[in-house]
Amino acid sequence: MAEQSVRRESRFLTAGDGLRLHYVDYAPAGDGAAIPVVCLAGLTRTALDFDALARALAERGRRVLALDYRGRGLSDWDKDWTRYSLDVEEADILATLAAAGVEKAVFVGTSRGGIHVMRFSARRPEILKAAVVNDIGPVVDAGGLRRIKGYVGREPGSATMAVALAALKLIAGPQFPSLRQAEWEEWARSTFVETDGRLQLRYDPALSHTLDEVGPDSGPIMFHDEWKAMAAIPTLVIRGGSSDLLSVETFAAMGEGHPLLERLTVPGQGHAPLLLDEGTIRAIGDFVERVG
Repeated sequence: MAEQSVRRESRFLTAGDGLRLHYVDYAPAGDGAAIPVVCLAGLTRTALDFDALARALAERGRRVLALDYRGRGLSDWDKDWTRYSLDVEEADILATLAAAGVEKAVFVGTSRGGIHVMRFSARRPEILKAAVVNDIGPVVDAGGLRRIKGYVGREPGSATMAVALAALKLIAGPQFPSLRQAEWEEWARSTFVETDGRLQLRYDPALSHTLDEVGPDSGPIMFHDEWKAMAAIPTLVIRGGSSDLLSVETFAAMGEGHPLLERLTVPGQGHAPLLLDEGTIRAIGDFVERVG
């Protein structure tokens, strides 16, 4: 297919409680008749995580929305961290879809975004045409949550981007042994931002409180009912080969009772696959074309 011109625009809306929310709208040249794609990020992640994927999908004729949840990216921070909840975020997502004029979409959800997708399948199935669930499933392993709790909310302080990149490699390197330098740099840029000569996180550090209940004796978090609701929805599940949130056993069992399920393992990456490599982007694009 010939490459189309991709228009990328930041858009804002006001949530029901007055917070300003941000999303990025990728609109390809053409009639825009294809079902759009909506991208939902992980706990502390932003719309930037989907830029490469969104551009590729837009070049294949898809409108793509990539959302910043409240407290992330260019969306306002909430003064009450307890409102960084799944329920509040889902209300924000629905408000964003309404503002964008999207009634039905193929959803791409990474980690927490995948939890949102599973919950929507049980609560609002009419908005789901198909789904890509990135490194999350009906059983979320506690070991991975404890690892994430260990670094979420730690501000870089006076560190330079080079120092922050080195720290990122130290934390994530064991799970991502095959990343290229350019991918590490992109990961760092999507995690930190320099403001007035100071490096800052691209999210509210108070998000760390959402993991307060994760402790040494915590068990896995279950989403079995939500996953069962996905049975009638064409779904591509992606697992990082080194993931500690989506186990090999859970990944294998997810096909039971889900005849429309497809699987993809990304070797050399952990939680969660970055969706930057050409092979993964192509696989997602091919899946979207088949089902949407």
